[in-house]
Amino acid sequence: MLKIRNLEAGYGKLRVLRKVSMHVSAGEIVAIIGANGSGKTTLLGAIAGLVEATSGEIRFQGEDLTLLAASRIPARGCVLVPEGRQVFAAMTVEENLLLGGHPLARERRGELDGLLAHQYELFPILRERRRQLAGTLSGGEQQMLAMGRALMSRPSLVMMDEPSTGLAPLIVRDIFAIIARLRQEGNTVLLVEQNAKAALAIADRGYVLETGKVIIQGPAEDLLANRDVQRAYLGRERLEG
Repeated sequence: MLKIRNLEAGYGKLRVLRKVSMHVSAGEIVAIIGANGSGKTTLLGAIAGLVEATSGEIRFQGEDLTLLAASRIPARGCVLVPEGRQVFAAMTVEENLLLGGHPLARERRGELDGLLAHQYELFPILRERRRQLAGTLSGGEQQMLAMGRALMSRPSLVMMDEPSTGLAPLIVRDIFAIIARLRQEGNTVLLVEQNAKAALAIADRGYVLETGKVIIQGPAEDLLANRDVQRAYLGRERLEG
């Protein structure tokens, strides 16, 4: 579904990603782990068209995304749940969700009611809060709203950037359970996460980024058992529940 080859990207003259190559197959959860500053968020931004790719290819379902404006990528079926949620605070929960359905082609507008009902089934708290302003939600509720908003466009690939940041352990457990359920429903997820142990526990495969380069890759269970990965990224982490 997604194939990245020799990708270099950054901000102005600052090169962050260096010859990154990776792939994501349909129906997988693929985790990207690494220390702060390793280039994880930059990678998702490059795929989403928000960060300039200076060389290399990002092919999504055969199409090179580097040739598209960022505004056109969600309609291709590739959406990003950004770090920090970034919900529209002055809009209601339901208005945020409906806005997420905007990339659907006009002839598919009839799907919105069904998609909205499905988000309320996935995230029951959002149904209870549907008339509430998004800015008044708790951090965990805002994260669920950001995820539901992305899913409203019925994407082929959902990218999530640090979904557990700032959340209580019990809420983190719920968020990761929902991500695992998305895979069970046939969704494909590319997950950037500081909580490496929790991410690898639900992922099929993983990549470790360090200073903008992929240094280790493989099945998630192999990365969990890798002593270098344990020492660098798993030592102080604990998967709750």
